[in-house]
Amino acid sequence: MTEMMRAVEISKPGGPEVLQLCQRPVPQPGHGEVVIKVAYAGVNRPDALQRAGAYDPPKGASDLPGLEASGEVVAVGAGVSGIAAGDQVCALLPGGGYAEFVATPAAHCLPVPAGLDLKQAACLPETFFTVWSNVFARGGLKAGERFLVHGGSSGIGTTAIQLAKAFGARVFATAGSEEKCQACLDLGAERAINYRDEDFVKVMRDEGGADLVLDMVGGDYIPRNVKAMAEDGRLVQIAFLQGPKVELNFALMMVKRLTLTGSTLRPQSDLAKAQIARDLREAVWPLLEAGRVAPVMDSEFALADAAAAHARMESSGHIGKIVLKVG
Repeated sequence: MTEMMRAVEISKPGGPEVLQLCQRPVPQPGHGEVVIKVAYAGVNRPDALQRAGAYDPPKGASDLPGLEASGEVVAVGAGVSGIAAGDQVCALLPGGGYAEFVATPAAHCLPVPAGLDLKQAACLPETFFTVWSNVFARGGLKAGERFLVHGGSSGIGTTAIQLAKAFGARVFATAGSEEKCQACLDLGAERAINYRDEDFVKVMRDEGGADLVLDMVGGDYIPRNVKAMAEDGRLVQIAFLQGPKVELNFALMMVKRLTLTGSTLRPQSDLAKAQIARDLREAVWPLLEAGRVAPVMDSEFALADAAAAHARMESSGHIGKIVLKVG
């Protein structure tokens, strides 16, 4: 391996233009870690939050953005078993994905599913770890339940629709255009709600209420979610695109016996993320290999064009995942 690599760093907090190419030392694997020669890196909302100065990386993590990547393992640290140099993997990263090489815990790596290429595999970790841990582990979604996912055409949304459908739930999704609503229907949603001219609260109440809501919007969606939920419903909050502070009547929570919860993925322990990886390999990787679930691709940008990739994501015009071609 070379000693230096190309990477994209955040030169200062700000808009997409602050992302700049740089040279950095190639990372070395620590105990329990591997180094991956990156082929593709996924672009995600937390990358944009970090770039804007609103989401600091965890202690000890790379300051470079990038929370998922695919590529070839080129170095293996002490204490690693079951993975070797030459293996093709995709991985959840603590940071550092916008680079030619990245180090990450070996337990957060998964094999590239049979039938998928490295570009598709780079789209899996961040969204599939997030959806599995929040919709199924935390939210407890069961077959036959009514599941409402906001932002149905996003990377998270397209993944949540497919997985919920595959496990037998009735899926409802919100999106902001007819094209995006059609994409949700094509992926298996029973009903796609254009939030610009329909009220999701009324739609869900007419259906009997949502048993589970996955929300990344926040703001005034939070009290509306509570109104849209069925008795014993669960709300799982994973982001706040419209802000985390809101006035909420908690009496409805008591009357309907609701559960309000949420999580973030990045600050969780290495052990917790390793458990999610094991669950995915057992329950979800067979669905990917059978073609029942697949990442939805929006666009590809060169590593040097990371700023354009961020501008694309923040325009909210995309459907599915955006990736950077690195290798």
